Amino acid sequence: MEDILEKLTIVVKRGKADKNSPYPPDLKGQDGADELTAEALKMGFTPDEVLQKALVKGMRLIGEDFSAGKAFVPEMLMAAKAMKAAMKHIEPFFKSGSVKQKGAVIMGTVQGDLHDIGKNLVAMMIEGAGWKVIDLGSDTSYEKFEAALKENPDAIVGMSALLTTTMVNMKGITQKIKEKSPKTIVMVGGAPLSQDFCDQIGADFYSPDPQGAIEYLNKLVS
Repeated sequence: MEDILEKLTIVVKRGKADKNSPYPPDLKGQDGADELTAEALKMGFTPDEVLQKALVKGMRLIGEDFSAGKAFVPEMLMAAKAMKAAMKHIEPFFKSGSVKQKGAVIMGTVQGDLHDIGKNLVAMMIEGAGWKVIDLGSDTSYEKFEAALKENPDAIVGMSALLTTTMVNMKGITQKIKEKSPKTIVMVGGAPLSQDFCDQIGADFYSPDPQGAIEYLNKLVS
């Protein structure tokens, strides 16, 4: 029975969303994350078993490959797409309460910045790791973060920026969040950022890749 979870791990890692997906070519015509997740649940695996032993594992493996330079953004995006196909079978159990999420993360690309590919990828991977993601999109002002925090007071905030001209906006947003809610954890990321910048603006965590953010989040609840 465990074989199906191993297969599911592989198709998530390799980005095989469903049977009709042509990618990757060597898995053409085979069941993907969509079909295997549905089958695993029918076989009697609990939603949490499917999530933790297969889906999260697959995303962790591709994340580790990305961090090691063995995988690149296209592979990450395909894995996230496969994860999304699988999650449609798991999400109803989140809503019913039979599967508990680890916590909530509010994600947004900061004000003035319309780039959201990186933020979307990180958001999908965080969701795939068992967290609830509140995605505020791009060009996100402090007011939008504040409103989301009012509805989710225990949430962690994640901010992204791709431009040096917009990353400076993270400082004001971070300071306002910390003034209003000192215990709120703020994570930052994006191509022009560094650990020094994170320290300068008073944010709590910086990672150059999604896997680092996931490992940090998981440590918070371990």
